Amino acid sequence: MGEAVKDVFFINGNSTQANWFEEEVDDDLKICYSLNSVLHQGTSKYQDIALLDTKHFGKALLIDGKMQSSEMDEFIYHECLIHPALLCHPKPKTVFIMGGGEGSAAREALKHKALQRVVMCDIDEEVVDFCRRHLTANREAFANEKLCLIINDAKEELLKRGNEEKYDIIVGDLADPMEGGPCYQLYTKSFYEAVLKPKLHCHGIFVTQAGPAGVLTHKEVFSSIYNTLKHVFKYVIAYTAHVPSFVDTWGWVMASDEPFVLNAQLMNKRIGERINGELLYLNGELLVSSATLNKCVHRSLLEETHVYTEENARFIHGHGRAC
Repeated sequence: MGEAVKDVFFINGNSTQANWFEEEVDDDLKICYSLNSVLHQGTSKYQDIALLDTKHFGKALLIDGKMQSSEMDEFIYHECLIHPALLCHPKPKTVFIMGGGEGSAAREALKHKALQRVVMCDIDEEVVDFCRRHLTANREAFANEKLCLIINDAKEELLKRGNEEKYDIIVGDLADPMEGGPCYQLYTKSFYEAVLKPKLHCHGIFVTQAGPAGVLTHKEVFSSIYNTLKHVFKYVIAYTAHVPSFVDTWGWVMASDEPFVLNAQLMNKRIGERINGELLYLNGELLVSSATLNKCVHRSLLEETHVYTEENARFIHGHGRAC
């Protein structure tokens, strides 16, 4: 893949040789990213962390050897994660973000002028501090007076706050469910039912990233997360977008006990009225079309029977530090 090897870096079992980083997607499949340099590599209490300067995607954040975001296309993932739920809600004022340590989800939420408070709760202080130092695009978000940053397990934090404190939007910006990873329990039916849902206001919406959603990958966790939420909420919408640095289609799921109104004209009107600045990826038409899934994926979601529990979880390929 390049010239003679002088430096070899190992990131959660994956190696960079001759200035390439290899991410193992499956036992017989790897994705390679050409590097300018490894900017930082470390290990927190919970996760392996690396910041790479890639030639094609710019700075890229990796957690446990998995691509989390790159500066060239992270706006696709984070706009899709944040704005659909906020735009579907009639009048959102408060947001609680589970995870989101890099700050990009908070940055997108804070574009909404009417929001009064954004709580970002991440378990890993080292990841948050690392991203505050190295990801310059999010410095304004971290300094915003509307942002309340908490270092804690999201489940513990929600339980601690009690039923008197509720939110209009709760966001799951968590790492993919990975065996040995820190957060697969936050994808379970019991968590959604007993902890998360009671913390939503009337008309409240929950949205979560839901892993790979391609024709060949959607059965790993996407269909199961969708089906699990269908057992907890009355209305559930799955939607997807292609994220180039992930080399796959990615999925998100929105859920609420109030029906969703996906209308392109209404969404464009709300984008113009509610958001400071211009979105780079989403508009009303794309938001609506993103919920139209191809026949293969659509059928799998309808036929899925698996429900996430702590005893019966599905995982993407790879292992967290606990393994």
